[in-house]
Amino acid sequence: MALAKSLYSVHPGVQRTRIWVETLKEKTGRSLDEWVRFVKKSAPAGEKERKEWLRKEHGFAMYTAGWIVDRAAGRGEDMDSPEAYLESATRYVEQLYAGKAALRPVYDALLRLGMGLGKDVKACPCQTMVPLYRKHVFAQIKPTTRTRIDLGLALGARAAEGSLIDTGGYAKKDRITHRIPVSSVAEITDEVQKWLRTAYEEDR
Repeated sequence: MALAKSLYSVHPGVQRTRIWVETLKEKTGRSLDEWVRFVKKSAPAGEKERKEWLRKEHGFAMYTAGWIVDRAAGRGEDMDSPEAYLESATRYVEQLYAGKAALRPVYDALLRLGMGLGKDVKACPCQTMVPLYRKHVFAQIKPTTRTRIDLGLALGARAAEGSLIDTGGYAKKDRITHRIPVSSVAEITDEVQKWLRTAYEEDR
C-alpha cells in the first residue's frame, strides 16, 4: 500500500522496531504481546524498576527493555509501521509547539532551510524534537523553552565559535555536538545557515 504524501519521512527506527517485534518470540520465547502481559502481571510497578527487572532477570539490553516497558504503558505503537509513524509525526510537531505559537514560524523556517539543503534530507519527528537526517542525524530542531529553539548540529570536535555553543556531545560520543539558540526568524542569520549547511555537508 502506498504511503500518504507527507512532509516528513519515516523514522529509521521503524524498520528496526518491526524486525525486533517479528523476531522477539524466536529469540526470547515470548512475543511482544506476551511480554507486555507478563510485565503487567509480574514486574515491579515503576517503569525504571521494570526496565531493571527485564535487564537483570531476563537478559534484555536496556533499550529493548525500554521498548517493552513503553508498550506495557501504552506507548510506542506508532513505531510498528510506516503508516502509523507518519500519522503520528505531524501530531508530534503540533504537540511540540502547543502553547509556543511564537516559535512555530521559527521551526517552519529552520525546517525549510534544512530540507532545502538536498533531496536526501529527511525530517523524522520525535516527541521532543525533529531530527534531520542525511546518512545520519546532522541536525535537530528542538523547542527547549517556550521562547527558544535550539538548533542542534553534528559538527564533530571543532571548537565553538561565533554563535556556536559546545554541548559536550563530542566528549560523550553523541551525534549532536553544538547548538545555536534561535528565538525569532530574524535570528536565523547567514551564520546559522552556514553551520547548518556545514553539518549537512560533513555527514558523508
